[in-house]
Amino acid sequence: MIRVCIAGATGWAGSELARAVGSQPDLALVSAVSRTHAGRTLGEALNEPGLVTPVLGSVAQALSIACDVLVEYTKPEGAKGNIIAALESGCHVVVGTSGLTDADFADIEVVALRAGRAVLACGNFALTAVLLQRFAEAAARLIPQWEIIDYAHDSKIDAPSGTARELAVRLSAVRTPSLTVPLDQTVGPREARGASVSASQVHSIRLPGYVIGAEVLFGMPDQRLTIRFDSGTSASVFVDGALMAIRRVARLTGVHRGLDVVLDSE
Repeated sequence: MIRVCIAGATGWAGSELARAVGSQPDLALVSAVSRTHAGRTLGEALNEPGLVTPVLGSVAQALSIACDVLVEYTKPEGAKGNIIAALESGCHVVVGTSGLTDADFADIEVVALRAGRAVLACGNFALTAVLLQRFAEAAARLIPQWEIIDYAHDSKIDAPSGTARELAVRLSAVRTPSLTVPLDQTVGPREARGASVSASQVHSIRLPGYVIGAEVLFGMPDQRLTIRFDSGTSASVFVDGALMAIRRVARLTGVHRGLDVVLDSE
């Protein structure tokens, strides 16, 4: 039985995952974190009578209840501290929160290795998002120029999203994209060319009507390739991947980024 704590258990994605964890025979949802519902049971907060899991107001409080895996699904500004606290308490961590930087993950790696624990950070738990990453890596081996478009709802405060950041990191491991016109030679506002994230140019769209999406555009003379992922309005598409991450994160040590790190392991 894997003991799980979900930080952000009453949010859009966290609540779907909490319901799923609560129904799994090999997982035990021992604690949950939500500042707005602290002091209640998770069943009371989510209108799920079967969930008797206590809701605490902070990760520090929740970690007083022994757990094996913390799922971090809160806000970018608090995520790093929550992850480090969990590692230092002896937990593995699955990260669904976006907004963490490469520097953040470098700091977290030091703590994870010292603790002998793992952090599996997934910009997106959806299978189709994982396939986007794999197909894009294959394309980058043959096509030297690309840019990324990051789509999200208008209230998303972090940019780029975790999905886009993770995609940029993975493409940078294949090669550094080339630019016909160097960025410092751009005529006009430099920002029009997007932000350089792990050497890729990323353009973040934040508008009503979008949920989470990512598109990578590859270009060669007289031909183009577009690979795109879009999620719908339900967070259920992220559940199966998150459950897989919870079950398999203990096989790792240190920081790992992307669900496909454990996708093919049995």
